[in-house]
Amino acid sequence: MRTCVFSRTICAVLLIGFAYSAASAQSWEMPSEAQRCPSKWGAKDEIGSGNLMKPEMALKAAKLIHTGEVFSLGFPLSSELPLISGRRFDLHMKRSTATDPGTRGENEEIVITELGQVGTQLDAFAHQIYGGKYYNCFTDHDMSFSSGGDLAGGGRQGFPHLSVDKIPDIMTRGVLIDVAALKNVDMLPAGTIITAEDLQQALAKENVKLEPGDAVMIHTGWGKLYTVKDKDRYLASSPGIGIEAGEWLIRQNPMLVGTDTCCVEVRPYPGQKVNLPIHAMFLIVNGVYLVENLRLEPLAAASAYETAYIMEPLKMEGGTGSTIAPIAVR
Repeated sequence: MRTCVFSRTICAVLLIGFAYSAASAQSWEMPSEAQRCPSKWGAKDEIGSGNLMKPEMALKAAKLIHTGEVFSLGFPLSSELPLISGRRFDLHMKRSTATDPGTRGENEEIVITELGQVGTQLDAFAHQIYGGKYYNCFTDHDMSFSSGGDLAGGGRQGFPHLSVDKIPDIMTRGVLIDVAALKNVDMLPAGTIITAEDLQQALAKENVKLEPGDAVMIHTGWGKLYTVKDKDRYLASSPGIGIEAGEWLIRQNPMLVGTDTCCVEVRPYPGQKVNLPIHAMFLIVNGVYLVENLRLEPLAAASAYETAYIMEPLKMEGGTGSTIAPIAVR
């Protein structure tokens, strides 16, 4: 063991710093059922932070529209773009054969996909389960239909509770937190853990404060890799929020949190007992929606920190999530 050659004061500071780093890296654990259930919205609640979607939220968002500039926050869907965990998006065209003069034809397509979990997408609470329990301690038995299903957890008919069709259409204040700009980089390195302090400093730089019911969008720059050329790198790992940042965001009472990465949270996240702990924290414990694969480059380039965020999930009965094409308007 090396002898400290600095002053005792400096050594003490270093030791405190090391101790803080070790403490901040401690593994997050799922709260007990007694701690997380019933949810703050009530024992039968199925929409969590969707309860914040009141008419006044839409009115507040509308007041942020001054120029009418529209930002598309969704990436185009394609089988060539990043798809994780064996997910698929296959497009098969049914082309018209009516090519003679004076004849009418029509073109259609067949899409084979996991429509709830591809592209720019929203996670519903049916998407995540821990120890046999979902958000608000719904059980697998609760999530099974009494008839018509032949698979555990809902059969072929999907989930009767916590599904995406129950999520309200959303128009609320959108807040962009540009962490890449805070760090003065185009893109945060893979594996960067975004802290609560990072989020607070970025908001202070933007002169913006979070409010209950916000749609929080965190710009890391990682979305630059959402291309055919760079999709493998995009999926292999990513920067994202850590435990401390996640807990701080939950305390701000957002309607949803999204990023320009595949999973919102940092990957890989060593030392965590729970796989994808931010997913568990938001979707299972606190009932807050997550949005993945947002297209945030135009929003960041325009310094559009406050906008009207508009999102309509596909109303798939029993679905675990929804491909979305949200917009931000200022």
